Amino acid sequence: MNSWSGGLVDWVEGDTAFVSVAFSWRANDAFARCSWLKAEGYKVRVGGPGLFIRNISDQFEGVAEVGGAVDAIIHHNPNATFASRGCPMNCSFCIVPKMEGTKFTFIPDFTPRPILCDNNVSALPADYQDYIIERYKKFNVELDDINSGFEPHTFNESTYARWKPFYRGAWRFAFDEMKEEKQVINMIRILKDEPAWRKRVYVLIGNEPFEQCFYRVQKIIELRCEPHVQPMIPLGALTKQPIVQFDWTEQKLKDMARWANRWIWRTVKFEDYKQKLEAK
Repeated sequence: MNSWSGGLVDWVEGDTAFVSVAFSWRANDAFARCSWLKAEGYKVRVGGPGLFIRNISDQFEGVAEVGGAVDAIIHHNPNATFASRGCPMNCSFCIVPKMEGTKFTFIPDFTPRPILCDNNVSALPADYQDYIIERYKKFNVELDDINSGFEPHTFNESTYARWKPFYRGAWRFAFDEMKEEKQVINMIRILKDEPAWRKRVYVLIGNEPFEQCFYRVQKIIELRCEPHVQPMIPLGALTKQPIVQFDWTEQKLKDMARWANRWIWRTVKFEDYKQKLEAK
């Protein structure tokens, strides 16, 4: 399966060059690319989530037109697609509701590809979830990865029964805050017969004190799932640096992410891993 672009892509259609930037910390790279394309004689358009939070129109003045409706996902990964946009959860740390809205926009003529990037599949109306599955079957395309995953608040036995016969990939969902514990545990209960590698849980850290974040990571491991730890980065950040608050340090955030995401937790407790690093 083709890999992701790394957050910055460009392509040319006729006399116009398009630049898409997924992450705010690549905004300066996007400007440099736009400047080069402009110098090559192209009309340039730039957009993407990486430019949404920051007011950067003035920065690109005279170089590129900012914004506009262009579906760039296939340029970031030729195996990726969207069947809907938006998410009703309205999480404060997420760009999706701010950029795409808290009501779903359906894309019924979407092209089925192996990676489905919809932001909240289980919150979609049941008939539209069925429609997505049937469209994949119609085009004879296997669905390997629902990239942004399912939402524990809306995932139930019916959701599992609907997707289980068709979906090949990991069941991705998130445990972002302590207040979600009940819903997360219920989703894990529904998925109890799935192997651990198919229960991939995004765990946000740095948004709550260390004890609560570490509890969430440990809880996921205890319930026979695999955590994917993500230190919180502020929306619109110019560098890929996590926010440091409560009793965290930047090093502790990085250490926990490394300990979890490299599966070191399978053999070493976090306290022992941290002590080993500090002793070096």
